[in-house]
Amino acid sequence: MGKKKREVEIVILSDIHLGTYGCHAEELLRYLKSIKPKKLILNGDIIDMWQFSKRYWPKAHMQVVKHITGLLTKNTKIIYLTGNHDEMLRKFAGFKLGSFRIDNKVVLKLNGKRAWIFHGDVFDVTMQHSKWLAKLGAIGYDTLILINAFANWCLEKLGREKISLSKRVKDSVKSAVKFINNFEHTAADIAISNQYDYVICGHIHQPEHRKIVTEKGEVVYLNSGDWIENLTALEYDGTNWKIYRYTDDKHAQSIKIPKRLRNNLDNDYIFKDLVNQFLTVKK
Repeated sequence: MGKKKREVEIVILSDIHLGTYGCHAEELLRYLKSIKPKKLILNGDIIDMWQFSKRYWPKAHMQVVKHITGLLTKNTKIIYLTGNHDEMLRKFAGFKLGSFRIDNKVVLKLNGKRAWIFHGDVFDVTMQHSKWLAKLGAIGYDTLILINAFANWCLEKLGREKISLSKRVKDSVKSAVKFINNFEHTAADIAISNQYDYVICGHIHQPEHRKIVTEKGEVVYLNSGDWIENLTALEYDGTNWKIYRYTDDKHAQSIKIPKRLRNNLDNDYIFKDLVNQFLTVKK
């Protein structure tokens, strides 16, 4: 008998980027199979519609979607908050079906405190004024991830430790460090002015959990990171928030994905099964 699933009050995932080469869908699927969340918040850039291509949509990516929709039949409430890579869904903000809803932001009341949750691309000047440049940057980022995957394959064969090229670029480029710092403080300033206790974002692929203090007050800033490089999420146990890291979760890593879910079923079959499952959700 398998290990009992870990119960979690709230799980926040962002920047999964399904449909791209850098997405760690199988690892995410293992994590999802290890938990039983009461509420799941998908905080933007879940499916990468900027770079979506029918030529690259692995079965593991569809299985992630299928597993998430399957949670609706197990009393999990799901909130899908839109991001920039899935901004096409913003026209559906306010849509509700049973325990599923789509929105651009949400405010939760947690033990008398208020948590303001949104993707965060609203703070990105590049997104606001030069969307074509941002898309070009996304393609470059995905290419870097591909190069990184090949480099790590070579390093693994040589028995050496893996590296993250994009992390090294971020850490070495002052403008990238400054951007992340500005992003965090902008989010904190607005949250403090609106008297929120928590501000929770994604977008910058930088997991974080820290208190930010300004002249106007203080707020706890959280970022769920991503499933491209960091493989992280945010978890709330009813009292405290923590950053979940897949690389530290030996149990999730040990979960095997049956070959029939990885190889034998084509996406058309999985999609039909997904639709049938979604239609069973009570309105």
